[in-house]
Amino acid sequence: MAKPFLRVLSGERHDPPPIWLMRQAGRYLPEYRQSRKRAGGFLDLCYTPEFAVEVTLQPIKRYGFDAAILFSDILVVPDGLGQDVSFIEGTGPILTPVRDVDQAGMLSMAGFDEVLAPVYEAVRRLSRELGDETALIGFAGAPWTVACYMVEGGTTRDFHAVKSFSYGDPEGFGKLIDLLVEATIRHLSAQAAAGVDALQIFESHAGVLPATEFKTWVIDPIRRVVEGVRANWPEIPIIGFPRGAGPMYLVFAEETGLTAVSLDVSVPLDWAMANLPSGMPVQGNIDPAYLLSGGDGMARSVDRIVEACRDRPHIFNLGHGVDKNTDPETVAQLIGCLRKKS
Repeated sequence: MAKPFLRVLSGERHDPPPIWLMRQAGRYLPEYRQSRKRAGGFLDLCYTPEFAVEVTLQPIKRYGFDAAILFSDILVVPDGLGQDVSFIEGTGPILTPVRDVDQAGMLSMAGFDEVLAPVYEAVRRLSRELGDETALIGFAGAPWTVACYMVEGGTTRDFHAVKSFSYGDPEGFGKLIDLLVEATIRHLSAQAAAGVDALQIFESHAGVLPATEFKTWVIDPIRRVVEGVRANWPEIPIIGFPRGAGPMYLVFAEETGLTAVSLDVSVPLDWAMANLPSGMPVQGNIDPAYLLSGGDGMARSVDRIVEACRDRPHIFNLGHGVDKNTDPETVAQLIGCLRKKS
């Protein structure tokens, strides 16, 4: 029998819904912190298959989630394209900014497969180690979100540089997006070839664009990525997470060709159930802050979400990632609340 996570993605309802959490392998786990210390830098953790496998499996061994997500990062793609990428403890990612078409033209797919080979080796090892009930998820950042980091040179709150590039020179910016579409197809397809069961595309910065630009830089590139992956892997389920998309969730679900959508914390579930395509699986969307408070409030939120999604294929997840200050015991309580509803 198929894994519960995959059965839901195929259109079945499951009681209780399968569960995994975005950022389920991370700093809130003491075993992760120990692995990170032994690995050295963050990219060393991502690019050393032994460590990537170890930290991917840590939350599976501790909690028995229905799916494991490969431990990696969306910024391995610009790293593979030749952009300088580093991670500074306490600061986050730092990239040499790409601010115009000439700088974008310096990037290349030439060394991409070699740089990312350790990622695919980790997938192969994980696919052999996971049990018959646990699915393996591969992932990538969407072209727009990855471009935001590449142009801004790291995290940002205003997105002025990337908007200036994309609004002021849409043709030049489009060439960067075209390269990212090609690289994302290559990256996701390689993960599929190495043994993942499903894929997720993280569009973490979907909510910063007006509607017209959303169509140009979010919808169209993701549709092309999905079509490109499906050309060789027609059956693989692909989930999209357009954080902050608001009412644009509807066009995102209808026009990208994705299998399922992951809902952020701001999406009203009654609206989603009434408006998203009939039968489309959804994933989400408890507020990660409930894992900081726990208790009856968290239990009531679990009940509310399960009840709201009861007539649609549903994967239980957060509306964003696990906060680093989360008590690991509260995650266990969350799983207990969900599975007692069976």
